[in-house]
Amino acid sequence: METVPLTSLAGAGGCAAKYAAARLETLLAGIVPADAEDLIVGLDPADDAAVYRLDDERALVFTVDFFPPLVDDPRSFGAIAATNALNDVYAMGGVPLLALSIAAFPEELPVEMLGEVLAGADERVRAAGAILAGGHTIRDAEPKYGLAVVGTVHPDAIWPKAGACPGDALFLTKPLGTGIVLQAQRDGAAPAGALEEAVAVMIELNRAAAEALRPFVPNAVTDVTGFGLLGHAHELASRSGVRAVIESEALPALAGALELAEAGARTGGDRRNREFAGLHVESRADAAHEALAYDPQTAGGLLISLPAEWGAVLEATFASEGVFVSRIGHVEAGAGVVLR
Repeated sequence: METVPLTSLAGAGGCAAKYAAARLETLLAGIVPADAEDLIVGLDPADDAAVYRLDDERALVFTVDFFPPLVDDPRSFGAIAATNALNDVYAMGGVPLLALSIAAFPEELPVEMLGEVLAGADERVRAAGAILAGGHTIRDAEPKYGLAVVGTVHPDAIWPKAGACPGDALFLTKPLGTGIVLQAQRDGAAPAGALEEAVAVMIELNRAAAEALRPFVPNAVTDVTGFGLLGHAHELASRSGVRAVIESEALPALAGALELAEAGARTGGDRRNREFAGLHVESRADAAHEALAYDPQTAGGLLISLPAEWGAVLEATFASEGVFVSRIGHVEAGAGVVLR
């Protein structure tokens, strides 16, 4: 099969290609939220997914996510894109049920390559316990792939971004640095094995983390994607009316990510994330840790806020189930985000 480097066809890849958060806020400000009693989560305020109540026991979780390729291997691209979309359902406390492909491909690409993208996505959807049931494909000069996903959640068990309370501890369930590593790979500066580790993290569903977290009834949850840790922490803090304090030395990082950040590796998403969250962030960290915290993530982990007294039990539970988690800070009265 003749292969084409997928990343050579894209201007930006993964969640680093997301519309700038500041511009998105301006865009959505002009849309009047629907007045629907059973729309539990919509645009006022927006969250990781929409939630619609069916009855007292069931609600549907809807989300859609797609982006240009961030790696050249088509199966890995499909798997990462699918994981990123499925994880929005987990971030709301839900369970994925059904998925549809959203695809845009140049006609010149070999059909076998496109089949590999779909195969990678299907494998992740099946791993989530869901069904890839169809989709829609158009012709486009730049390849793009993702999923529209519907899941289910109990109406009283939704995990919102708004809800963090003073005294909460903050946890993160995946290491940071995918944007930095991918940029370094494009620049030919990534150390051996760095890309493979980043891909392994990006195709890991947040299913196990969500299942381990569910008994703890967290106060607030979101997944860390294109707006970076600080962008998503700002959303969580501002929606909750609190201040998030993050310890830079506690931030988990992919192998080589901090060293690459020290060497100046950055994505375009880093600048956009600083424009969005920078006015609300007080940073006392060194430049490398600050870059790690602003770095746009693709299929990142869950950012969790729950009462600090549950922290040790949560860490022990995650460890016993072989699920990664790192305590990265706390919540206090006030506003904004502190990176110290």
